[in-house]
Amino acid sequence: MSKTQSISISGNAILLFGGVYSNLQALEKMKEIAVAKGFTPGRIICNGDIVGYCAQPEESLNFIKDWGIHSITGNVEQQLREGQEDCGCDFEDGTRCDIFSRQWYPYAQQNVSTESVAWLEQMPDFLEFDFAGKKVAVVHGSKSHVSQFVFKSTPWKVKQKEFELTKADVIIGGHCGLPFQDKKDGFLWINPGVIGMPANDGQTDVWYAILSSNEGELKVEHHHFSYDHLLANQLMTEKGLPASYAKTLLTGIWDNCDILPEEETKAQGKVIM
Repeated sequence: MSKTQSISISGNAILLFGGVYSNLQALEKMKEIAVAKGFTPGRIICNGDIVGYCAQPEESLNFIKDWGIHSITGNVEQQLREGQEDCGCDFEDGTRCDIFSRQWYPYAQQNVSTESVAWLEQMPDFLEFDFAGKKVAVVHGSKSHVSQFVFKSTPWKVKQKEFELTKADVIIGGHCGLPFQDKKDGFLWINPGVIGMPANDGQTDVWYAILSSNEGELKVEHHHFSYDHLLANQLMTEKGLPASYAKTLLTGIWDNCDILPEEETKAQGKVIM
């Protein structure tokens, strides 16, 4: 059964990120940035998929736990805690993403401790809180389905259904791997992007966002940062993880666009924002 946790957020700014994907090097740099910007753990939110393609799943989970930030489960965490045999990413059978997941997910499953699985059992699947007079919901894919891919180009009627389900004014989502914001009729959908893999833009930098309020007006700023992607690549190679994903850390280009709609596919290799 899905768990929703209500939290309180102090201050007028929140740091948002997701998709760590077992990339400890990016996660360590994310914390450095958060500390430098003055964000305390209670004002930081991770929207899931702490575990994924890269080489250090257990270390990444422990890092998040020790950091003490707010986090929800992604599909990977939900599959791990339920002992499932696949990542639950909703990839189509036989696609390259599906084939690669048969390599990295068993590796993750074998390298996550029973203590970490027990911790994931306590982690909420959704967060809700009030911010600047708005109700905010944090989801991984969507409220309807943890693995739903929601992009900037996804029709608004699809997003509108999720606003109705959550009764939120703002939804912070993830899963699709690309940063964006979409606003209509006073509703705002934010995807901060992911820190564990580049955003298919030809750059090795990775993405997060800051949501802030000034006299009740919301502002979303998307930021990118560099980290030791060479070490992350080296560790993936040493552990025999998918070479195509390890290469993406170096090129900033995804191996394939299987999950992407036409608009996002055409944007491959192009500078974001």
